[in-house]
Amino acid sequence: MTQKQTYIVTGGNIGLGYQCARFLGVDAKNLVVIACRNKAKAAQAADRLRQSGCAVKYLPLDLASIESVRLFVKEYNQMNLPPLAGIVCNAGIQNVTTPTRTTDGYEATFEVNHLAHYLLVRLLLPSVQSNGHIVFVSSGTHDPNEKTGLPEPRYITAKAIADDFEAGIKAGQRRYTTSKLCNLYCTYELARRLGEASDARLRSISVSAFDPGMMPGTGLARAYPAPLQFIWNYVLPATTLFQRNVHLVAKSGNRLAALVMDSGTATNGKYYSDGKKRPSSPLSYSRENAIDLWDTSADMLNLPREIEAVPSETA
Repeated sequence: MTQKQTYIVTGGNIGLGYQCARFLGVDAKNLVVIACRNKAKAAQAADRLRQSGCAVKYLPLDLASIESVRLFVKEYNQMNLPPLAGIVCNAGIQNVTTPTRTTDGYEATFEVNHLAHYLLVRLLLPSVQSNGHIVFVSSGTHDPNEKTGLPEPRYITAKAIADDFEAGIKAGQRRYTTSKLCNLYCTYELARRLGEASDARLRSISVSAFDPGMMPGTGLARAYPAPLQFIWNYVLPATTLFQRNVHLVAKSGNRLAALVMDSGTATNGKYYSDGKKRPSSPLSYSRENAIDLWDTSADMLNLPREIEAVPSETA
């Protein structure tokens, strides 16, 4: 069967992204593009997906590089693939070691988890078909009421987050939870702007945020000290049997794939956690913070703040 639509999954070579790509590929009409940094791992993942019957392609994408995001979009637009039905902004890092500055000058957690995905979506918006769906993978760790054990997010301004290089594990964890809060601000602000667009195609595109829950055994803890990695990989997986919102990665991947294949007003501007539509944290609904993040991100990337002003890369 010839594929009729395309889905892009960042970080689609491992963990949640891989499982999402696998479940998307179960539908024979879907072509899945896995976007990730490591070419060898991407090739292996693509081979496994093809062996399971998925139609899949790989494109290199390093979210710690703004130039790489722009090159990804340029290559994608030249491939003449089926219409773009959805984007899954999944890839992310949790850096608790020495804070890292990207080649673009920003703190790496902020750039990888938010800024690069913001750019990717902005540049791909002209390619998203009517009734397409964009999903940002957030986390329950953005909400202090969830009592996840991680520090609560600290949002002052987007510029302050991009320039936050405080040392220490707790500071690194806080940057992570703050980046997950940024994913919600980006979701809600994009949903609002699409809903107010003059173009009917843009108004038909829906945007959601997704909390996969805790998924022990995935690579998210790879920057942690060895004893904590052991607990994450071999002890915590047992908690999927009795603790709320702790899941095997395949279960969360299935839910994520189902969400991005859904679309419309029922999903637009909504947050999904533990398989259900739920309210996110009170702080996540700050329009002032959302506008600051949106406008500052656009300025950092030399993009127009208005979504209907087509960026030069897609013109």
